[in-house]
Amino acid sequence: MVARHDLTTDPALLAELLTVRRGTAFFARKLGELSDAEFDEPSLLPGWSRRHLIAHVGYNARALTRLVQWANTGVETPMYESPTARDAEIDFGSTLPVRALRHLIEHAAISLDVEWRDSPDEAWEAIVRTAQGREVPARETVWMRTREVWLHAIDLDNGARMSDIPAPVLTRLLSDITGAWRARGTDAGIVVAVEGTDDRLGGAGVADGDPADAGDPDGTVVSGSLPDLVRWASGRGDAGVRTSTGEPVTAPRWI
Repeated sequence: MVARHDLTTDPALLAELLTVRRGTAFFARKLGELSDAEFDEPSLLPGWSRRHLIAHVGYNARALTRLVQWANTGVETPMYESPTARDAEIDFGSTLPVRALRHLIEHAAISLDVEWRDSPDEAWEAIVRTAQGREVPARETVWMRTREVWLHAIDLDNGARMSDIPAPVLTRLLSDITGAWRARGTDAGIVVAVEGTDDRLGGAGVADGDPADAGDPDGTVVSGSLPDLVRWASGRGDAGVRTSTGEPVTAPRWI
């Protein structure tokens, strides 16, 4: 049988698809290292066991599959019926037998990848709507899944580290997070400075991803390595970060 390939010919999109597939494989590897009994232990997300986390990652793939199908068919298929339905689905999934949870992760990821693979170039630009109500081109589903699999591999609390995440993914995550703060007006003048670079994100006059020396003179500079800053900014701990005031700073809410 002849191997099937992605229909898109966009080099940037093909590179993004490679990154998300590597993230999917990384999550699957960390999941596969867990024994059945270890599914019942806490994840790094407050209030969620590993079961909840695994169910969430599986159902997220199904939800994104619906968006890609929307782009491919023109028939509106929302990610979830409602936030309540999403939460109920995760709670239900957390009660499934371990074998079923393992199958959910595997089969949902395969289904999503098939939809991506069979999407022609024009479908990737079709507008779909996220669970938060944002209208985005279907190609955004690749990034949405990328951050899910890489970050939640860390949240499994099974030895994965922020430094395992590719630097381009970490850079985009940090830009997304600080951009969300600024859009909501919750950044409180925080400027995030990446060690070893000129990158300063957030704060008045500082554009995400652009090197700059300026910022809110009354703000607080939070500095550290790229992995440590993403850990802090995403609400996963402040190890390795420093502040210009010497006082700990709690990262604003991201999502």
